[in-house]
Amino acid sequence: MLTDGALRMLVLLHFHVLGFNPIQLAYLFLLYEFAGIVTNLSAGWLASKFGLNITLFSGLILQIISLLLLTQVNENWTILASVVFVMFVQGLSGVSKDLTKMSSKSAVKLLAPEKNTKLFKWVSFLTGSKNTVKGLGFFIGGLLLYLFDFQTSLVIMSIILFVVLIISYITIPKNLGTIDKKVKFSEVFSKNKNINFLSLSRVFLFGARDVWFVVGLPLFFYSILSDGSVNNNKNAFFIIGSFLAFWIIIYGIIQTLTPKLTKNQISKTSSVQVAKNWSLYLFPIPIILFFLLKLHPSNENFNLVITIIILLVFCIFFAINSSLHSFLILKFTDKKRVALDVGFYYMSNAAGRLVGTLFSGLSYTFGGMEFCLFISSVFLLINRLSMSNIKEQ
Repeated sequence: MLTDGALRMLVLLHFHVLGFNPIQLAYLFLLYEFAGIVTNLSAGWLASKFGLNITLFSGLILQIISLLLLTQVNENWTILASVVFVMFVQGLSGVSKDLTKMSSKSAVKLLAPEKNTKLFKWVSFLTGSKNTVKGLGFFIGGLLLYLFDFQTSLVIMSIILFVVLIISYITIPKNLGTIDKKVKFSEVFSKNKNINFLSLSRVFLFGARDVWFVVGLPLFFYSILSDGSVNNNKNAFFIIGSFLAFWIIIYGIIQTLTPKLTKNQISKTSSVQVAKNWSLYLFPIPIILFFLLKLHPSNENFNLVITIIILLVFCIFFAINSSLHSFLILKFTDKKRVALDVGFYYMSNAAGRLVGTLFSGLSYTFGGMEFCLFISSVFLLINRLSMSNIKEQ
């Protein structure tokens, strides 16, 4: 997750400076997200058939390969050649990330105690720490570009990941998960309505975040912080990377604290009802920022400060929603289907990021940050409507 976050910042900022427009930048991540859809859909089946260890270590190895392949990018290539090559490598990176994430999340169901409260704490801790590390990766991505060139940064990350691979192979228990050689691929599609509606909700929850997070927000900050000179670019890269890192780190910390923050609410109603309530609380936040940016369109300092404040508020509410989702998917599934259901659920997660990424480039191109926020609010409304169909079980 560290290299995944860093790689996203490296690619986004490096190719923006090379002259890529917002839509072209979005294209760089589309295959990454599409690969996530295919990977999560098939990874649960592969893990059920061959075991979680295989999918986990395959993910780490593929990420190392992706980083080393990106070192071959040449600034003299045409934009078309660069887009095609980086899309392919980012797609490979997307496969690696989702293989690793699906394997880790599924292992929690197998290793955690049976009690729902314990499972909630374990899931929240793993999800929160994962995103905290990914947030640190955003910071490292900006820092590496500040200290080194693009290729050197990639080599440094591949070395770090190779060390992680060795440590993981030595320390992780062998034969994680139930292996069923006869499991059919068609079984990845859940017949549980709760899982299906939760997965649909997940599509629009993460689409609502990425529609401003992937392309719109970094370019919005860049337009305010840099005039295009080399020194300003470096400073802008560092500041943007630092803010996005801080945002995701806070996101991860809040996810970890979600069981404590929602304990009293769940004791009075249910985890399902609490999740529905929090989806309603999240919905108006992008709309509020949308109207605040409309108040002073030419006041860049005001827009920068108010965007940071509101998006930090969004971070807290989004983290609680995400953590509740991650708990519910493991609550609704059983141990025999855990890899299949988690894979299907995170396929929806990847679909949301794909939709969000595409709309991020399109929205910023045609309507700036404000249009990104408007689309985000529409996605959050659909998220809430989907959550309303989930029943307690």
